[in-house]
Amino acid sequence: SKGLTITKENLVDEGIPCVNYGEVHSKYGFQVDPLKHNLKCVEESYLKSSANALLEKGDFIFADTSEDLKGSGNFTHLVNNEKVFAGYHTVIARPQDATVSRFYAYLFDSKEFRSQIQLAVKGVKVFSITQAMLRASNIWLPSKDEKNKIANFLDYETAKIDSLIEKQQQLIQLLNEKRQAVISHAVTKGLNPNVPMKDSGVEWLGQVPEQWGATKIKYVAELTPKKSELSNSDSRLCTFIPMEKLKLGSLVKDEEKQISEVIGGYTYFKDGDLLLAKVTPCFENKNMVVANDLKNGIGFGSSEIYVLRTNSKVNTQFLYYRLQEDQFIELATGAMTGAGGLKRVPSEFLNNFEFALPPLSEQITIKEYLDQYLIKNECLMNKAQSAIQLMQERRTALISAAVTGKIDVRNWQNPTEAKMEFSA
Repeated sequence: SKGLTITKENLVDEGIPCVNYGEVHSKYGFQVDPLKHNLKCVEESYLKSSANALLEKGDFIFADTSEDLKGSGNFTHLVNNEKVFAGYHTVIARPQDATVSRFYAYLFDSKEFRSQIQLAVKGVKVFSITQAMLRASNIWLPSKDEKNKIANFLDYETAKIDSLIEKQQQLIQLLNEKRQAVISHAVTKGLNPNVPMKDSGVEWLGQVPEQWGATKIKYVAELTPKKSELSNSDSRLCTFIPMEKLKLGSLVKDEEKQISEVIGGYTYFKDGDLLLAKVTPCFENKNMVVANDLKNGIGFGSSEIYVLRTNSKVNTQFLYYRLQEDQFIELATGAMTGAGGLKRVPSEFLNNFEFALPPLSEQITIKEYLDQYLIKNECLMNKAQSAIQLMQERRTALISAAVTGKIDVRNWQNPTEAKMEFSA
């Protein structure tokens, strides 16, 4: 069946819970429980008008569109008897025997099943699946007893893997928090815990090292440098940066254009300039970087990018770290103007942001310390990410092997239950 033919505007805070395609993709993979998960709702009138979209325990809800091929075939699985609707852009699959729906959940999650869907979908930027594609997919079915054995085996084994993945994810979160704390402390308090302190004169900043002076960004950097040093007829190539290719600490430099093509409507920068996003949510994500290795030393990018060109009073890399500090991000976010997803940090706020600046030699010392610290931090995060990837690959391989009979689990018994029987 198909989900409700509704839009986001039809969703309310109270009523009958509703699972929409976005939630299938991003929130409740594999299983959904309306008693635990916070779902948007539709009005109770849909019980009479659209009963065919009402789910039963054991039903599967497939997202019928995906923004990437990998997401084609994403689903979630209703695990209780609560009244729940399948929402917009969804397809419902109802097992003939709901008592073995857990087996089907693992079957639908296997690479053998998902590859069939991904080969059948059509689209370029949006990939769509249909009821016919799901109906045409081949599946392989053992006996009911073996279905339950496979599901129980995978429940036990994947729970162990998921626990290890969660621990690595917690480690990554802690490393991120430590990274931010180290940067914030270094750029606002310095590296020497014994240095004499003084009142900064800025309420939210508190005390700062005695040798640091107060300044504003406009006194140490030029915001949005003029293009007058370039010619409108310049045929040289330059690096071109759309908004999505600016991230924290990195630029994706895989596009080049002639300067004459982009000089009119895009933001200009060059090697050594500090770039930062001005629009939500990119700004809150701290999408900023010091540009380097640009084609011919020149770049152009989205008009939603601010460019700061520092003078001799400040080290650019120090300023880059300084602008990652949480209080700056919080204050700038609070000063944003505009509506909805088009809110931007005003140039007046950025120019007039007041902060404590150490002497240039100390800026360089702080910059070098943070450079070294972040190398170590990134190394630990990469190891954790690699461990997660290996465990996810192990999980995928285990599911595929079990649901296709490549491993025999007919005699498998839950070790916990077996231990209890032995003790008895």
